[in-house]
Amino acid sequence: MKKQKQGEISFFEKNLTLWVVLCMVAGILIGKYLPAIPGFLSRFEYARVSIPIAVLIWLMIYPMMMKVDFASIKNVGRNPAGLYVTWVVNWLIKPFTMFGIAWFFFYIVFKALIPPELARDYLAGAVLLGAAPCTAMVFVWSHLTRGNAAYTVVQVATNDLIILVAFTPIVAFLLGVGGISIPWSTLFVSVFLFVVIPLVGGILTRNYVIKAHGEEYFNKAFIPKFNNVTIGGLLLTLVLIFSFQGDVILGNPLHIVLIAIPLIIQTCFIFFIAYLACRKLRLSHDIAAPAGMIGASNFFELSVAVAITLFGASSPAVLATIVGVLVEVPVMLALVRFSNRTRAWFPEPQTFQGEK
Repeated sequence: MKKQKQGEISFFEKNLTLWVVLCMVAGILIGKYLPAIPGFLSRFEYARVSIPIAVLIWLMIYPMMMKVDFASIKNVGRNPAGLYVTWVVNWLIKPFTMFGIAWFFFYIVFKALIPPELARDYLAGAVLLGAAPCTAMVFVWSHLTRGNAAYTVVQVATNDLIILVAFTPIVAFLLGVGGISIPWSTLFVSVFLFVVIPLVGGILTRNYVIKAHGEEYFNKAFIPKFNNVTIGGLLLTLVLIFSFQGDVILGNPLHIVLIAIPLIIQTCFIFFIAYLACRKLRLSHDIAAPAGMIGASNFFELSVAVAITLFGASSPAVLATIVGVLVEVPVMLALVRFSNRTRAWFPEPQTFQGEK
């Protein structure tokens, strides 16, 4: 029988906020005192995409895509209620509440603190976060809440497929509402580069390794080799990005906090919508907790990648997506603790297997 085992949250993942802060400091110092480095790297661009950053982003996303077992999608009809909650929250609610909450804070609450042009860019970054539900870290959150691993795989796999068709029109619509004109072709290129290519590569690699060596080898020996690749790629990407962002950050240090406030509110709000909807539907906790987590957390690697492609690595919109990385881990760990303490709200686990 096929099993998907989740390891404990790694040292790097558990302390991701600390590493992000250190990368932010390192990047700012490089940008200020060694400006020749970002100046040199900025020469390597194609169609507004930084080649060094693109390579690092592929290192982030590719290992995540290998973990997704798309074969499990054939079982979605066995117990679809939790999937309906995930789909509705992630695609019909989350992007629009993110836009509304971010717009309210950036343009109304913080109007005296954030100039209109920066508010527009921060809103764009928030929209990119809100339109990209989590792909990788949700496996960690599911494990920490004792979620149903097979069901979580289906939730993630179906969301990855939905991203392919829904991400571009949702982002284009919301950015248009926010007064930001973005060519659809650029969004399509971003999704192709940072979703389709690593997704296809991940599927091919997964199928090849399992066929050649078996699934136990894939899960226990092959995948662990990439445990720190995603985090390492993310941290190196952040150093580069912050080296480009130094002037914006040094000129507006308070803005880090101002951006974080609506993002934290959005994260908690979306979690409770999905979590309480599952309670209302009397779903078991091992389905309800991952449903809440996948909506609350973001595919920030994709958000960062698309923001860089659309606006350039030095754009404040990219800074907004980076703040999403900064706040996500501590907020999600707090929601994990809340979820574990409220396990008694839900009935006993239902039977669902991601295999025959």
